[in-house]
Amino acid sequence: MQRSGIELLFQGQNLVRLLGGLWVSASIALIAMALSIVLGIGLGIVMTSRNWLVTLLTRSYLEVIRIMPQIVLLFLVFFDLARYLGINLDGQAAAIVVFTLWGTAEMGDLVRAAITSIPRHQYASAQALGLTPWQTQRHVVLPQAARRLLPTTINLTNRMIMTTPLVALIGVVEVLKVGQQIIDSNRFNYPDGALWIYGTVLIMYFVVCFPISWAARRLERKWATT
Repeated sequence: MQRSGIELLFQGQNLVRLLGGLWVSASIALIAMALSIVLGIGLGIVMTSRNWLVTLLTRSYLEVIRIMPQIVLLFLVFFDLARYLGINLDGQAAAIVVFTLWGTAEMGDLVRAAITSIPRHQYASAQALGLTPWQTQRHVVLPQAARRLLPTTINLTNRMIMTTPLVALIGVVEVLKVGQQIIDSNRFNYPDGALWIYGTVLIMYFVVCFPISWAARRLERKWATT
């Protein structure tokens, strides 16, 4: 006798397992994003340099990371580091490394754009006050850039969370993988179980990502009027 797919969702520990998978996805994205912010700020400041070699190296890194799909980076880090360098990373560690590489490149470009958008007269005013270049960056440029940077940083966090299902391809059991396992093991008893499981996964991602998107839009509207 066929059963309703909604029963599958509440059968045993299925819902708890899905929540656990969601935590795996969110933790990978949030750890990588925290590292990306720290490293990206440094990279963004470096990218404003007028030295041609620095510009060449930073732009090359940015373009390579942007052009190469994240799944390729995941395979390179997870499989090739162990094969050629003898560095064995588990799936979650490899995912954090890859997402940090991606996030740092994106954050660096966002920071660069935010810094270069500061009007030149701000630098002139700081120089007239006798501030050193470092003091100018710390007390004048970066505080203004941070205000412009925050909404885009929030959006990048959202993108990173929504990209985490790719990590299932290197063996990480995140929320989408958990859902697939539940569906496969109950395919005959609950033929419509996929609808409810994947629907629940969709709702989980919405609950996590919508507040982030809403916060970004609210900040943009608020700061656009001030």
